Amino acid sequence: MFAISIALVATPALAQSKLSPADSAAAFRAGGFKLQGGQWRACGDPGTSSYSPGTIETVRDLNGDGRPEAVITGGGTYCFGMTGTGYTIVSKEAGGAWKLITASQGIPNFLATKGVGGWPDIEVGGPGFCFSVERWNGREYVLNRHQYEGKPCHPQR
Repeated sequence: MFAISIALVATPALAQSKLSPADSAAAFRAGGFKLQGGQWRACGDPGTSSYSPGTIETVRDLNGDGRPEAVITGGGTYCFGMTGTGYTIVSKEAGGAWKLITASQGIPNFLATKGVGGWPDIEVGGPGFCFSVERWNGREYVLNRHQYEGKPCHPQR
């Protein structure tokens, strides 16, 4: 599942960079993670075998403001159900602090369509064939539509 996550999160056409150890720690903390036993943990998994601690999968400027965003992934069915993975997006602010943008269960796929401030729409992948697409409204990511392979769909209940 993480290989799929990495493929969907990483976009080769966009430059990626690494964070300094201090920025990495600040990004994790902004995302609600705590360092426990050398691992960044956020969801409260009691130590099941399926758990994967937080990992910074990608660092890039998602919204075109010249500052980096970090996409942090974690995994495990205890925390994320059948999807088995979740993501957290944090952004470095002008003053240097990191801020939580959004966190969700699923696999983020950044789309060419955009919301307020140049933030990309996020197709949230997981099991099934009809995925939610969230759009930034200036304060938070909210449901905008559902799609599969770029075509509208209706999720089954």
